[in-house]
Amino acid sequence: MYVPPFNALSDEAGARALVAEVGAAELVTAGPDGYPAATLLPVVWDGDTVSAHLALANPHWRSIADDQPTLLVVRGPQAYVSPSWYATKAEHGRVVPTWNYSAVHLTGRARTVTDPDWLRAHVETLTRLHEDHRAAPWAVDDAPSSYVTGQLRGIVGVEVTVERVEGKDKLSQNRSDADRTGVVAGLREEGTGEAAAVAARMTR
Repeated sequence: MYVPPFNALSDEAGARALVAEVGAAELVTAGPDGYPAATLLPVVWDGDTVSAHLALANPHWRSIADDQPTLLVVRGPQAYVSPSWYATKAEHGRVVPTWNYSAVHLTGRARTVTDPDWLRAHVETLTRLHEDHRAAPWAVDDAPSSYVTGQLRGIVGVEVTVERVEGKDKLSQNRSDADRTGVVAGLREEGTGEAAAVAARMTR
């Protein structure tokens, strides 16, 4: 990932917060033919390990060898930035469009996991992450045991040991305060969730 110093999400806590907020990552690995394969997966990042799971029917997992070099791409909010929002457009006109976004790349090594106890623990953790804040949270134990066992047979776990964390917040940090104020206002007027989310990150 290309990260100019002023766009760096330099603290790991910030990277972890974005990953937790998004909740999913593109798992990218190279197959035996050298071509990349990618699958979007819900993830759990705990310590230096990211856990996820794929459908057994997804051929991607079959190309993942133990200690396979792996990239996890976590995409935060993104939005087009119009040069018409910059205060400096009226001053000299030397402005161009850009794209604001937040992202985290986790690089490491992966292995697949078929152990049913690991898979159940992973699914239970993932479920709690997305259910515990609800008024009536659903739990894995709410489903019949035989049904859960059958569903677990249909997935394969992936465990990635993270070796490098790269985070980027490209949020107009290289622009003047007046330009940034204009971008935030313009994004809020766009009327889309992603544009509003980018504006919210810019104001933090």
